[in-house]
Amino acid sequence: MGGGLLVAGTTSDAGKSVVTAGICRWLVRKGVKVAPFKAQNMSLNSFVTREGAEIGRAQAMQAAAARVEPSALMNPVLLKPGSDRSSQVVLMGKPVGELSARGYFGAPEGSSPGGTRHWGRQERLFGTVTECLEELRRTHDAVICEGAGSPAEINLRRTDIVNMGIARAARLPVVVVGDIDRGGVFASFFGTTALLSREDQAHIAGYLVNKFRGDVTLLEPGLEMLRDLTGRPTVGVLPFAHGLGIDEEDGLRVSMRGAVRESVVAPPHGADVLRVAVCAVPLMSNFTDVDALAAEPGVVVRFVDRPEELLDADLVVVPGTRGTVRALAWLRERGLADAIARRAAEGRPVLGICGGFQLLGERIEDEVESKAGTVEGLGLLPVRVRFAVEKTLARPVGEALGERVEGYEIHHGVAEVLGGEELFTSGDDGRSLDGCRSGAVWGTHWHGSLESDGFRRAFLRRVAEAAGRAFVPAPDTSFAALREEQLDRLGDLIEEHADTDALLRLIEDGVPTGLPFIPPGAP
Repeated sequence: MGGGLLVAGTTSDAGKSVVTAGICRWLVRKGVKVAPFKAQNMSLNSFVTREGAEIGRAQAMQAAAARVEPSALMNPVLLKPGSDRSSQVVLMGKPVGELSARGYFGAPEGSSPGGTRHWGRQERLFGTVTECLEELRRTHDAVICEGAGSPAEINLRRTDIVNMGIARAARLPVVVVGDIDRGGVFASFFGTTALLSREDQAHIAGYLVNKFRGDVTLLEPGLEMLRDLTGRPTVGVLPFAHGLGIDEEDGLRVSMRGAVRESVVAPPHGADVLRVAVCAVPLMSNFTDVDALAAEPGVVVRFVDRPEELLDADLVVVPGTRGTVRALAWLRERGLADAIARRAAEGRPVLGICGGFQLLGERIEDEVESKAGTVEGLGLLPVRVRFAVEKTLARPVGEALGERVEGYEIHHGVAEVLGGEELFTSGDDGRSLDGCRSGAVWGTHWHGSLESDGFRRAFLRRVAEAAGRAFVPAPDTSFAALREEQLDRLGDLIEEHADTDALLRLIEDGVPTGLPFIPPGAP
């Protein structure tokens, strides 16, 4: 069996995905055959593997960091929230049903504390999860696992399959990542450890500080005191880094930020910039589609939720969503639907992707996702959508605007195109492909199409022409190359700022012996 390590976090968004990807890139540059793994992921940002399996985009990004093809083995359980209380469960890349949080995680069923508890679907998936990890460890030198949330979520520990549950089952050492930019990182490290059982604590091998600003020598006395208190070292202090641009996971929380990423906006190649407004619809999915637009010099991307914010936009994007009918109602309630319709009437560009494409059509028949029945769409595209029980998962290839395009599809809605111009003309298999255009309104089920450099530049030229902007796409922007540079930066962070000798010992030798117990332990 190959070596392994689990990267846990004191909180969600502590930096587990970044650290996991960075360790993968650092190892593969050393000649190590490495794979990422996350037993259970909750995200609306997903990806389709070449074998047609749906996994979290973060795991696809980590596979790219490891320079391996993404696979369902790397993310056997994916939860796609449909509300605050329920999620679609995707098992080994295929949807198997919709479950409430109670039905999945297991919760008290009218019993007193300590009484009989209902064990949910999660516990029954544990065998599948461990088998996937074992297969990866058989075929790779090392597997870097990512936890979820915090390992000290004591209300969920009994059926945990993604943090200490998998660490103990697979005998993995655990490094806990803390975001010092939030404050309270020492208390978070200590408290996380002290809330674990004696058996769980035996796997906590060290800590890693993320997003540090300033002089690290000022931090060192605290790190020494933390070691004295816990008996565990800090294996790295990673500096705060702008513009990493990795794919985000959290499907229930999207910040209304002024730009897609923190990267420095490059000057425009032509005389003008191009302004893109992305409607921040509820349950927004795969909003990483617009990252490729933000990577273009002179393209300014922002998320919006008010109609007046569309006025100066040269392009409005209605992104994917896990709740098409809900997003449609939200657009109408906020006045955004009317603002988009006015744009279309004026010949100003609008792009709908996946769920955004569906709601731009004439009619939606949904007895699957929202169970709302027949709902009138915005009527901006000659398209009727019927939701099917079976989900479409595909990696299509086609041609548009004279350029080759690759993408991926993840949707229940089946579009019947009744007119307009085809967006993608044909695929490698000779069939007509999804999407259409009517005037300045474009729509497609394809995620990731804008990552095809030639198509993106051709599309932006059309947008600039319709908007009357003297914007010229840069001729040499390669989204794939920019993503590689970002992954290399993650590898550099680990190589330059982590104790790589200590990490290698953990990966190769496993759980250290003799780690002290920190009271009080799990209740």
